[in-house]
Amino acid sequence: MMIDLIDVTKSYGGKDEPDAVSVLKGITLHVAGGESIVIVGPSGCGKSTLLNIIGGLDHPTTGRVMVDGRNLAELADEELARVRSREIGFVFQLHHLLPQCTVLENVLVPTLAGPNDASPTELRERAQMLLARVGLKDRMSHRPGELSGGQRQRVAVARALINRPKLLLADEPTGSLDESTSQSIAELLVELNRDEGVALIVVTHSRELAGRIGRILELGGGMLHDRGQP
Repeated sequence: MMIDLIDVTKSYGGKDEPDAVSVLKGITLHVAGGESIVIVGPSGCGKSTLLNIIGGLDHPTTGRVMVDGRNLAELADEELARVRSREIGFVFQLHHLLPQCTVLENVLVPTLAGPNDASPTELRERAQMLLARVGLKDRMSHRPGELSGGQRQRVAVARALINRPKLLLADEPTGSLDESTSQSIAELLVELNRDEGVALIVVTHSRELAGRIGRILELGGGMLHDRGQP
C-alpha cells in the first residue's frame, strides 16, 4: 500500500476541556500506488484536515500515518521535509504562485529545496514538458498575473509534479473556478493520474468533480465511509 492511515483521530483543544472539538474519529484508509480517490463532504467536516495529515503538513492526535511503510510521526524534521518535497505533490484551491516569477520559474521552485538527482538542464526540460502537458507551452515566460484562473491552477499542477512525486494531493482544486474550467482541471487530474502513474487524492465538496475521479469516500461526523466507484 502506498498510504495507510490506521485509527487516526484529530482533536483541537485538550481532551478534558469542555470546548474540545473532535474532527476525525478513528479514520482507517488504504490507498494503493497509482490509485485515485476523492474525499467528499460538507464544508467544515474535516476534509482539508485529513488531507494535511496524509501529506505530513499536520499531525494526528492519535493513530498512525504510514507512507511506503514509514510512520510519518517517527521521521526527523529533515526527513519529513524531504518526503513532502520529493514524494508528495500538493495542489491547493489557491495556487500560491510567486507573482514576480515566470510560469517556468514557478514550476521549478520545488526543485530548489535541497539536493536533486537531476541536473538543472534535466529539471528545466521536465518543467517545459509538464507545462506543455497541461496546455501552457506558449505561456512559459508569462507572469501569473497575465494568466486566467484556470491557467494559474494548471501551473500549480505542473509545479506539484516537477519532482516526480508518488502521491498528488489536491485540496478543492476547482473551488474558485467556473464550471467549464473546473471540468478541464478535473479531466487533467484524471489524465495525469493515468499517464504519470501518480496516486491521486482529491478533496472536494463538488459531486460533479467527485464523479470524474475514482473511488469515492465520504467524510461525515468525523468518520470516513466508502461509497465505491462513481
